[in-house]
Amino acid sequence: MKTLACLLASFCIVPQTVVGFTSSPDASRLYLSASINKRSSVLHMASISDIRVMVNGMPGPMATAAAEACLRKGLALSPFAMTGPDVEPSSITVVDSVSGNHANVRLIPSSDVEEIESALTKTREKFGEDCVMAIDYTHPSAVNLNALFYAKNKIPFVMGTTGGDREQLMKDMEDLGASAVIAPNMGKQIVALQAGLEDLAKKFPSAFGGYKLHTKESHQKTKADTSGTAKAVVDSLKVLSGNDKYTYDDIEMIRDDEESKKFGVKDEYIKGHAFHTYTLTSPDGTVEFQLKHNVSGRTVYAEGTADAIKFLAKKMEEGKGGKIYNMINVLEEGAME
Repeated sequence: MKTLACLLASFCIVPQTVVGFTSSPDASRLYLSASINKRSSVLHMASISDIRVMVNGMPGPMATAAAEACLRKGLALSPFAMTGPDVEPSSITVVDSVSGNHANVRLIPSSDVEEIESALTKTREKFGEDCVMAIDYTHPSAVNLNALFYAKNKIPFVMGTTGGDREQLMKDMEDLGASAVIAPNMGKQIVALQAGLEDLAKKFPSAFGGYKLHTKESHQKTKADTSGTAKAVVDSLKVLSGNDKYTYDDIEMIRDDEESKKFGVKDEYIKGHAFHTYTLTSPDGTVEFQLKHNVSGRTVYAEGTADAIKFLAKKMEEGKGGKIYNMINVLEEGAME
């Protein structure tokens, strides 16, 4: 049997059954040397009723929540999705408790390349060559290789996983003419906040000149990287404060249950939350501005992810594929329900 490295790369399991490709040098070279032609920006997509969304990362909680949100918003799931190499192949039933919609999905270990290829081929034969789209909630170390996997297999995708080499990610996807929505946050209210801060920073740079910036964020302990949302907000706050010396390494991360509770997280959301506080303090300490956004659970991100899939499908149906979008584009389109 072929190994996934023979095709592209291998999957790895990380804590809490989060799934992702390994980032071995051999796999990276194989990706980069693969014969992938840049796709035309006029590539069309199947109609929304024919779309089958492959949610990779199940049975991890974020991927599962995204799959449920897709069902809630009337999207159909792909009959298969990829899981880790050490997970036994199985069929699960994804159920959305709100709408009552459900779907059976076969989870295929990434080591079983032949079954993955066969499942993709059969799905396309049944529903159409352009029917498959993907959602990625895997692991930061897997971001770049997973994106190349989707591009090679001509699968439009929404990258919900944060981390990885984002600059290289964008370059690779633009070079390959991939169709994707890539963003550090999928929640529409937070996306609107980010957009507002970016605009404020452009209009009033150094309005908080000399102010000291402090950032503190808490997530479930299975989140391996610094919050992508925190990084995006910090980028704007650095411009507003004129502080070029502040780096992402200065962001205070909490990945400890007890410390998260002290930060205000309720017990029932310890395994799924995103709390952020940004503080700007004047040089003499007499003035303080604080920005806070606290999210308990995963629903807001899951539903934003499903909206992004619908947005991307619409863009491709209009012949506007072969482009990288972000969640601000989704918000500006009025595509977030």
